[in-house]
Amino acid sequence: MATVLFFEKPGCRNNTRQKVWLAASGHTVLARNLLKEKWSRRELRPFFGDLPVALWFNPAAPRIKSGEINPDDLDPDAALNLMLNDPLLIRRPLLKVNDVSRVGFDAEKIRAWIGLNDDQLDSDIHSDVEICRNPQRPCPGSEPADPHALDAASTIATPGHLLKNRLNSELFSLELQNA
Repeated sequence: MATVLFFEKPGCRNNTRQKVWLAASGHTVLARNLLKEKWSRRELRPFFGDLPVALWFNPAAPRIKSGEINPDDLDPDAALNLMLNDPLLIRRPLLKVNDVSRVGFDAEKIRAWIGLNDDQLDSDIHSDVEICRNPQRPCPGSEPADPHALDAASTIATPGHLLKNRLNSELFSLELQNA
C-alpha cells in the first residue's frame, strides 16, 4: 500500500473522513497543514496537473463564495499568485504519493491510482467527500505560515493504529478497525 502525503485544512470534516478512508484502505497517511505550509510555485503547481484553473480552487473559500474572486477569469500565473498569498483558496486535499501529485478527493480516480477499500466503512464515508458538509459555517481565515512552528495538527494514520487529529482545538482519537 502507499504512503500518502496529505495536505489538509485541520478541522475540516471532509479531510478527516478522507484520511480515515485512506488509512482503512491500508495506506499510511502523513497529514500536513495546508495553511501553514510554505508553498512555492514550483511545489504547488504539480498538484493541479492539466486540470482547468477553476478546479484548482476551493469553492467553499470565503473569497470565492463572496464573488471577490472568480476562478473562471484567472490564468495559471494569477491563480498561483492568489493561492500563495491565501492558501485557503487551494482546493483540498493535496495528495502526493512518490512523485505523483493530485488535488481533490475523487474516490474513483484515487481508487484507480492507489486503491480504496469500501468494505470496512460505514455508508456515510462514501457520501460526497469533496463537498463541504457545513456550508453555512465559513472556513476560518488563513493563518500566516510559520515554517519553524511545530504543527500540532499533523497526523499520521496507519491501518489498525490510532488516528489523532486536532478538530476545533480539541484532540480526539479514533480507533481504526483492523481489516
